[in-house]
Parts: sequence; C-alpha cells; structure tokens
Amino acid sequence: MSNMMRDAQIMAQTKDENLGYMSDMALELAQMAEDAGLATLAYLFRMAALEASTANSELNEPDDLPGHITSH
Repeated sequence: MSNMMRDAQIMAQTKDENLGYMSDMALELAQMAEDAGLATLAYLFRMAALEASTANSELNEPDDLPGHITSH
C-alpha cells in the first residue's frame, strides 16, 4: 500500500511541477508577444498562465465536496 501512496505523491508532484513550468512559459511567451506588439496574443498567453497557476493551487487544496460533481 505504501508503494501506491508513494507513486501517487510522485505523480502529484510531477503534475505540480509541470503546471508551474507551463505557467512560467506562458508568461514568457506573453512578454515576447507584447514586445512584438501582439497585444491579443499576449493576453491569451496571460490567461493560459493564470489557468495553469489556478490549476496548480487547486491541486494543493483539499476537496470540500465528498465526491466529484458530474453532469448526470
């Protein structure tokens, strides 16, 4: 059982690192787009960075709901 818990922790840490990397990269791309005068593209990259950082913080918060909400 401890192997499963360790594997889940490693996977969560890897996902957390990947989301952080994606957020950083999106911010860099936003700056490059802004420097090139592409305001709309810069905005979209900033929104992608925000989405990645929000997903990153949601991974670290415990679930308040007992189960996942589904559409049915």
